[in-house]
Amino acid sequence: MNGKYIDSIKFQGTIEQDSYLLDIPSVQYLMKTKVLDLTSNVTFFVGENGTGKSTLIEAIAIAYGFNAEGGTKNFNFTTAASHSELWKCLTLVKSKFAKNGFFLRAESFYNLASNIDDMDRESSLGRKIVSNYGGKSLHCQSHGEGFMAVIKHKFGENGFYILDEPEAALSPMRLLSLMVVINDLAKKGSQFIISTHSPILMGFPGTQILQLSENGIEEVEYESTDHYLITRQFLENPQIMFKYLFDEN
Repeated sequence: MNGKYIDSIKFQGTIEQDSYLLDIPSVQYLMKTKVLDLTSNVTFFVGENGTGKSTLIEAIAIAYGFNAEGGTKNFNFTTAASHSELWKCLTLVKSKFAKNGFFLRAESFYNLASNIDDMDRESSLGRKIVSNYGGKSLHCQSHGEGFMAVIKHKFGENGFYILDEPEAALSPMRLLSLMVVINDLAKKGSQFIISTHSPILMGFPGTQILQLSENGIEEVEYESTDHYLITRQFLENPQIMFKYLFDEN
């Protein structure tokens, strides 16, 4: 695989003393180490809720030029300006420029779909924007179908793609379909940065897995992630897990 566009992420700047960002372990780590190297063209950010995965993913996306709520660099809509100022402190070290790009996040996918419909209603042009997404409103499809429509029609070779928790929109079968797309495009010069809780998705071979925890950011092997270990333990013997969780004697 080849096609890495972002080689590393550097922290340069100052965060206000009263900012909640100072309480996020991954941000504390970046402030201390000053740099986060990306060694693969498919990188996963994994970890528990509250460790800063989405905050960091969002900041990287904005620093690259993407809209905070998703889309290409051409999108500039704002539903709720809730993103942090972390992006102002990040410098993305680029080795080359990508031909394509998209920031796709399950959390604000509804807002993205609404913006596309709004622009088409207001446009006087003959060709509708939705034609670039398969020709059917993303709102007229299920969450997962619309999500995959974006991937199918907007993801291509020599691109840079950021995904935030795609498993929130996709079934296990659709996650396998997503992995096929990632594998194909990675071989064609594309780079992916993905935040995920899915032990299926993070099992993608040959990737860099960065685990965010209270200790900061650490590169780990797939079988060492908490997600893999907990899921395996549950699937091997769910009754023991239920007995432990529900404190049944």
